[in-house]
Amino acid sequence: MSFWKNNKGCRWLAGMIAGILFLSIGAAQGQLDIIWRKAVMICLECIGIG
Repeated sequence: MSFWKNNKGCRWLAGMIAGILFLSIGAAQGQLDIIWRKAVMICLECIGIG
């Protein structure tokens, strides 16, 4: 927990905002469906169902 005490700037907030921005841009372009499908197929292959 010393990271939060030593980090006096708002760099973590800027990083979080950038992450949310990039996620929303990808979702607006329709990439969320493609990534979701790939993640489901990988999980099904690891479990051995697919």
